[in-house]
Amino acid sequence: MPTTSSFEYAVVRVVPRVDREEFVNCGVILFCLERDFLEACVELDSVRVRRLWPEADLPLIEAHLQAIPLICAGAVGAGPIGKLSRRERFHWLVAPRSTVIQLSPVHAGLCEDPRRALEALMDRTVRLPAQP
Repeated sequence: MPTTSSFEYAVVRVVPRVDREEFVNCGVILFCLERDFLEACVELDSVRVRRLWPEADLPLIEAHLQAIPLICAGAVGAGPIGKLSRRERFHWLVAPRSTVIQLSPVHAGLCEDPRRALEALMDRTVRLPAQP
């Protein structure tokens, strides 16, 4: 029987107008210390963002969103933050901020496979259900 591990995650949100506090969920960051796992998946629904704010700078938002998986991976293009430990990178990413890219509070869960848990969270919190 596979063993379960605890994990922490936060939902990545685009807040096109911070003063209105409306947001579109567009990704998930998942950290599992026991499995030495830190990954993010982001998918920007530009139509939903434009409905909240037609003047949103989508190319800039997309560029900032694409930095999140790079930081999680500790990639070369992640800058000095990418050189931190996985735990430090996770906590840096989920720190509260009042910008166009924000994170939900950190939640916890249990999983057998962090990658499958990340995909399940994307399906549950980011992707819209298929319309009949």
